[in-house]
Parts: sequence; C-alpha cells; structure tokens
Amino acid sequence: MRYAAFFRNLNLGRRNCPNRAQFEHAFLEAGASAATSFLTNGTIAFEARGRRAAENILAAASRILASGCGLAEPGFLRELAYLAGLVEAAPFKSIDPAAVYGCYVTFLQRDGVAGRLPAATVRGDVEVVGITATEALCIVRQFGKSPGSPNAFAEKVLGAPATTRAWNTVVRLVDRYA
Repeated sequence: MRYAAFFRNLNLGRRNCPNRAQFEHAFLEAGASAATSFLTNGTIAFEARGRRAAENILAAASRILASGCGLAEPGFLRELAYLAGLVEAAPFKSIDPAAVYGCYVTFLQRDGVAGRLPAATVRGDVEVVGITATEALCIVRQFGKSPGSPNAFAEKVLGAPATTRAWNTVVRLVDRYA
C-alpha cells in the first residue's frame, strides 16, 4: 500500500533538516519498500505492507532523522488512497481561485479535533471551508503584507502540532503516486 507522510517545518537541506537522500534513506532504512521525496517541503510517498507497518516506518524514520540531522518535528501519516478520495471530493470546487490567496489542507494527528476549529480567524484571513476527521480545509486571504496562516491558526486554537500544504500539492501528489 502507498502512504504519504507530511512533516512539520521540514525544508530539505535547511538546518536540522535532511537533504533529499537522507530523507528517503531514513524511510528505506525504517522498512519502506520504496520511498520518494515529493517537492522540498517535507512530503514523502512510501510503500508499506499496511497501516500498522506504515505507522512503524514513520516512527522509525522519525527517530533516524532526529539522530541523523536533529529533526524534531512530527510527521502526519495518510494513506494515498484516502488522499485520492479527498481530491476526488473536490472540496474547493466552489471557490473562485481569483478571490483568495490560496486553498490549503492542514493535517492534524488526532481524529475529531478539526471540529473544534472556529469557522475563521478574527481577521478573516483564514476560513475553514471543510473538515474531515483529521484535516481542516481552508481558504486564505491576504490583508496587508502577509497572507493568513492556517497552520498557525490550527496550532494556536488546538494547542497541538499541525502541518499545512497547498491544496495543489496534495492534488499533484495524488496524481503522481495514488
């Protein structure tokens, strides 16, 4: 089965982050039968025998990355078939791309916590337009110099780590690996 892991605050080659070869090798050493980094933002596609094996591979790869380069950030595991279903559902189909800064998915580690997010930030620069058990689907607007941050919003409200990707990243990942 194919899985994806999305790491928080991992940009390949930066301080306390692996390079592409180290990132992929950590997953292979942890037991993945294949592992390919996708872009430079801490997203990896890998193969495992099943969900439990994928969880064990992610945990082992995280330990390898921590000892090898000092990475102390969590990874968020999703089955690629699940992500394909999410993409197929087209959660942003009613959003006019010209009217927003972007569409994003914020990954959370625990089921049900996304439902505790308010509908939007006080400023209105992040708006939650959809919720799954473990994701918040958000649109972002830019007022002033900086766009809103769905990740900062989720982490502040929920008091737990999260990681966010542009929706297009997830669509491209699914197109390539699912």
